[in-house]
Amino acid sequence: MHVPDGFLDAPTSIATGAVAATAVAVSLRRARRELDDKTAPLTGLVAAFVFAVQMLNFPVGAGTSGHLLGGALAAILVGPWTAVLCMTVVLLVQGLFFADGGITALGTNITLMGVVTVVVGWALFRLTLRFLPRRPASAAPAAFVAALVSVPVAALCFVGLYAVGGTADISLKAVFAAMVGWHVLIGLGEAAITALTVGSVIAVRPDLVHGARPLIAARELTVRKPRPLVTKGDRSA
Repeated sequence: MHVPDGFLDAPTSIATGAVAATAVAVSLRRARRELDDKTAPLTGLVAAFVFAVQMLNFPVGAGTSGHLLGGALAAILVGPWTAVLCMTVVLLVQGLFFADGGITALGTNITLMGVVTVVVGWALFRLTLRFLPRRPASAAPAAFVAALVSVPVAALCFVGLYAVGGTADISLKAVFAAMVGWHVLIGLGEAAITALTVGSVIAVRPDLVHGARPLIAARELTVRKPRPLVTKGDRSA
């Protein structure tokens, strides 16, 4: 989904750049509430994982490419504000050092992959949890839904930007079919990976999953009655 240079006109690129800059500025302030001794070390691992999966690109037609995005997974593991910063760092490194996405389109790529996927994924994760039992195990199916929807929504937003300011000699119908159609399939794969990852972390360390912390706090405390002590006199009797 990395948008190259010249794929969108200057006004559209500037507008998305302003959206991305605003989102990063707000995230820098809000992420302080999410970062603690558990979230901070996990942030680096999440960024590395997202970087790796996004480097596996494959063409989907109409001059575009597809890959896993990772926005929903990042939001669930480290929180939405920190996730925006993780995605921004990943996209910045990819654009500057790996020519993956254009420099002038960096704001567009951050808006689509670093903001839209995180916002949609986090919102759907929280919404889905309302309809599931309040226990940590519910985080995995909620993560599946969040990732499944966030990917095609980001692709649909790209199609909207292309309709407004696209400069390539490709019809809007072809771009829509290539982006939304393929990213529905990509969303299925990302949903499975996200649910598996969140479920695996919760199985061993549920406290590390930012999105599952309210579920942990809501668990009922089970108090077991102590066994009565059996004395030697009781046995002889």
